[in-house]
Amino acid sequence: MLSQIDWSHPWYDSVRPAFARLALTDNAFIEAFNCNAAALGLRNDSGLPLRFVPQGALPEGTAYEEFIGATGQVPTRDNLHDFFNGLVWQTFPLIKRQLNALQAAQIAQAGVGKSRGPARDAATIFDENAALMVVRAGSAGRALVDELRAHCWLAALFEKRALFGPDAQVWLFGHALMEKLVAPRKAITAHTRVIFVGDDYFALGHDDQRAWLDAHVAAQLAGEGLSTSGFTPLPVLGVPGWWPGQDQDFYLDTTVFRPKRTS
Repeated sequence: MLSQIDWSHPWYDSVRPAFARLALTDNAFIEAFNCNAAALGLRNDSGLPLRFVPQGALPEGTAYEEFIGATGQVPTRDNLHDFFNGLVWQTFPLIKRQLNALQAAQIAQAGVGKSRGPARDAATIFDENAALMVVRAGSAGRALVDELRAHCWLAALFEKRALFGPDAQVWLFGHALMEKLVAPRKAITAHTRVIFVGDDYFALGHDDQRAWLDAHVAAQLAGEGLSTSGFTPLPVLGVPGWWPGQDQDFYLDTTVFRPKRTS
C-alpha cells in the first residue's frame, strides 16, 4: 500500500520527516505510530496520552472525534487515508489537538446529527483538506494573497512565482488531500489558510518553522474559532515548482483555475 506514495513530490515535504522517523519495513504502521507518539509525548486536549488503535476499538454509536477527546485513542484503519492522518498528528500535534477539541465540544453541545453545523464543518474541512500558506508580511505578500483570493491565478502563481520559496510557502495539512495526491490530478484543490509572518520566520530551519506554525495556528484556532469563510482555494499542482509545464497556458486552463464567481 505505502509503495504507491512518491515521497519525492514537494507536497509531502510537511510530513516526510514524520514518515522517515517511523523506519517502516512493511505496511504495519500502527505500532510504529505509537512508538513515535510516545517519543514525542503526544496528548489530546484533556492531557491523555495519544495512542493509535485499530478501528474496531471505536464503540458502535460513538463519534470518532468524541472518542479521541474522551480516551486519547485514534481509531486507525489500514489504509492511506488513516496513514496520512497519523503522520499529520505527528507533524502538527497542537493543531490536530485543537481541531479535535473544537469538534468534540460541538458534538457535546449539539450531538451527532445529519448536519455538522458551521463550526464543526469548518473543522472537518480543515482537518481533511487544508493547506497552510505562509507569506512574508509586506506589500508584495499582501498583493499575492489578494490576487489568490480574487482568483487572479496568472498574476499570483505565474507572474509572482519568484516569491514562492523566499517569501511564500505552502505546507499541506489535510490528510484526505495528501491521499488524493498519491494519484495527482490538476484539479485537486486545497482549502488554504493564510498566515502572514515576519522576517524571523524565514530565518528558521524547517523543523523550527514547522513547530512555530503548529503553535501559532493552534493558538489562533483556540482564540478565534474557525469558519469556512477563512479558506482560500488553491489548486495544488499550481503551486510554482510543484508540477512540470507551468507556463502561461497551464494557468489559463479555466476548468481548473476558475474565475471567481460574481453575485
